[in-house]
Amino acid sequence: MADFPSFGDVLARLRAVRIVPVITIDDPDDAVPLARALMDGGLGCAEITFRTPRAPEALCRIATEVPEMFVGAGTVLTPEQAKRARDAGARFIVAQGFGPRMIEYCLENDVPVFPGIATPTEVEAALEKGLTTLKFFPAEQSGGLEYLKAIAAPYVDVSFMPTGGINAENVVKYLAYKRIVACGGSWMAPADWIAAKQFARIRDAAARATEIARGGVAVAAGVAK
Repeated sequence: MADFPSFGDVLARLRAVRIVPVITIDDPDDAVPLARALMDGGLGCAEITFRTPRAPEALCRIATEVPEMFVGAGTVLTPEQAKRARDAGARFIVAQGFGPRMIEYCLENDVPVFPGIATPTEVEAALEKGLTTLKFFPAEQSGGLEYLKAIAAPYVDVSFMPTGGINAENVVKYLAYKRIVACGGSWMAPADWIAAKQFARIRDAAARATEIARGGVAVAAGVAK
């Protein structure tokens, strides 16, 4: 079972990496070489989605064999999945939407959780639970950065982690917005590259993403509004 960091510690790590690979793994044997490829490319954090039956095993292998990787679980929908993620070694949990039962489990067990939102109503539901850092999903399909700025405006203490349609071409504009902690994306390690064991390709894509993240920090410092 993971020794969970605080919300503040998780946010500090996410703000440092700026880009979080969102990973779907079918074969747990790919988990460790994938994590090492991402680490070699400079991305020390990843979100393993619970979209595949063996995702908990993949997450556990990374947490055990590549402990320097700051690994979380994504697409966590139920308390049962949250417990499995916790037991597998996830350091934080991300959800696509706002599932009250799953969120209650995480809060009761001091598990850092970032629920997904796409409307002001969902933001206010999160605020009622004391949650102020939220996943914005699906980002591009919901209206992109301009829509996010519009719904964020009334909630001055809320920060966001956009995911969905984020790629190497548009991520910098998101990172330049000061209310964004980090962006999630799968472009540096898509499922077909993982299945084909193209780990050198993933390492190189992660390295490019790392450079983008560093550039995004510089842009954010200069032009964020």
